[in-house]
Amino acid sequence: MKLKIYQVDAFTDKLFSGNSAAICPLDKWLPVPTMMGIASETNQSATAFFVQEGKGFYIRWFSPAAELHLCGQATLAAAHILYTEEGYKGKEIHFNSQSGDLIVKKDGDYITLNFPIDTIERVKTPAELSIALNIKPQECFKGQMDFMLVYKSEKEILNLKPNFYAMKRIRARGFACTAKGTKSDFVSRFFAPSHGIDEDSVTGSAHATLIPYWSKILGKKQMSAMQLSTRGGHLNCLDLGDRVEISGQARTFMRGEIEIN
Repeated sequence: MKLKIYQVDAFTDKLFSGNSAAICPLDKWLPVPTMMGIASETNQSATAFFVQEGKGFYIRWFSPAAELHLCGQATLAAAHILYTEEGYKGKEIHFNSQSGDLIVKKDGDYITLNFPIDTIERVKTPAELSIALNIKPQECFKGQMDFMLVYKSEKEILNLKPNFYAMKRIRARGFACTAKGTKSDFVSRFFAPSHGIDEDSVTGSAHATLIPYWSKILGKKQMSAMQLSTRGGHLNCLDLGDRVEISGQARTFMRGEIEIN
């Protein structure tokens, strides 16, 4: 069996930056171990598979180590491939997923993701997490999948040197560390070692947590965000109340074919 596969840099307007994702369009679903094997072989932070369902699509995401509940950069990358490589002509794309209906729109060179917000509660920083981080956060919140840690400055975010081994012992998908930005409204870094990703380059799904928080803190609905990874990424953000919009650009790096016996 031969399958098309693409590699896309998401949340960037140039190659070799943003977050890279592999995209594999399917006519029908493959067994989960096969999709997991493909994701492990591509070794991207996320590999997305989608199958057409009526006028929309069902999408699933895998890291090299686990199936993901929600993934922003691979959804943006999948939409980019549908528009640029797969001949999709609709004004918007409806992706059904484990996280419900995800609506994607294209406006010029930008693709906008409409995601449900994450609900968070303020918690005491777990002792294991204090050990895992070299700088103590001002506040700690727990969402449905991730911890969100708030710091006092962008400089502290840049100076974080997490202990990934210690992080793996904490039950969570990942850890979003954030602060007010100097060149954007807010900045972040995201760590997910338990899912095979020590540091993610740009994490769209984490902004379903970050956007509502910073919208309240800054008193504004429309914001700009930067993820301060080595590759870096830029996101335009909008708080809609019960949902958020996350916009960015994407660039295709590779078109190819894989063969599965």
